[in-house]
Amino acid sequence: MIRITTAGESHGKGLFAILEGIPAGLKLDIAEIDARLALRQSGYGRGERQKIERDRVEILSGVRNLTTLGSPIALAVWNCDYENWKEYMAPEGCDVSKRRLTKVRPGHADLAGMLKYEQNDARNVLERASARETAVRVAAGEICRRLLLALGIEIAGYVKSVGSVSDENSYTFDEILKCSSVLGMADISLEKEACRLIDGAKAAGDTLGGVAELRVRGLKSGFGSCMTYAEKLDARLCAALMSVQAIKGVEVGLGFEAARRCGSAVHDEILPSPEEGDKRVGNGPFRAFIRSTNNAGGIEGGMSNGEEIVLRAAMKPIPTLMKGLRTIDADTREPALSAPERSDVCAILACETVCEAAVAAELAKVVCERLGGDTMDELKRRYGALR
Repeated sequence: MIRITTAGESHGKGLFAILEGIPAGLKLDIAEIDARLALRQSGYGRGERQKIERDRVEILSGVRNLTTLGSPIALAVWNCDYENWKEYMAPEGCDVSKRRLTKVRPGHADLAGMLKYEQNDARNVLERASARETAVRVAAGEICRRLLLALGIEIAGYVKSVGSVSDENSYTFDEILKCSSVLGMADISLEKEACRLIDGAKAAGDTLGGVAELRVRGLKSGFGSCMTYAEKLDARLCAALMSVQAIKGVEVGLGFEAARRCGSAVHDEILPSPEEGDKRVGNGPFRAFIRSTNNAGGIEGGMSNGEEIVLRAAMKPIPTLMKGLRTIDADTREPALSAPERSDVCAILACETVCEAAVAAELAKVVCERLGGDTMDELKRRYGALR
């Protein structure tokens, strides 16, 4: 069973991940992981921090000659900015009286974390709650993506909306792969409009969120389960997306739109496939079939049905505003403006990249739980044998 644990603080020495359960024999490409890390740092509206950090992965264990060994894989993404923060963040000893943050930010983990962990400095909370943590999650997710690719399962995504600018068009999987690198949108005219919206938010000291759409192609039917709620594929994928910082809503297929339609306009009718004849599986024959639409988003009854999986994740605006919001000073309990940390105006392209990694990680877990196997050759044989 695949398990992933991350550690590290935003301005600490680095970010780290342990991956357990990756089968032996998976070929890795460090350049591909680094390219995905670079994508997480890109996108119109990113802040100054991205100019300081140049994220690169270092594999510390579990891999030899770029091939997994079946043992736990340890990853590190070192923080270049740590040199500027060592005086305040060093675990061996530092001056904790400096760089304190007590003017807690609405929408962030600051106040709730201070109360939960009995802290008098929000920095002891925010350093871990920061979306900087997702850098090493992207690195770990890229390894899981490689595992899925070896089975013919692909993941892609794009930015569907930024603030009030929304793209209501439909795109094929291959069209999504060609999306712009500026903001990750498929419609260039809408992307330009979104960039202008980001410029306006920046000038106002404000921030923006957006919606990312993700697709999975090549996953065969039967992954997940209708028998126990904890094994439902949509529940697991939605939980994975909701674990990403700033995600406040997730949809599968039509999502909330399904609640506004009649059943005849929602459910995907099942038709004989025009491309395949009768086949025999197990003790009886069946005829290959297709669905007329994919409103279910590739998941029915908590199980994959062989169609593309369609997910959307809604990212809230970043809670660190340069103009600040009304709050309190946790020291004095007096009214104050929330403290501005170095921040982004909009990070929806980065968020989409992280969401892909989260989906890849959870999907790799689901696949390996069903198929088992200690090596990639075993995994490939078992996946290939599925209908």
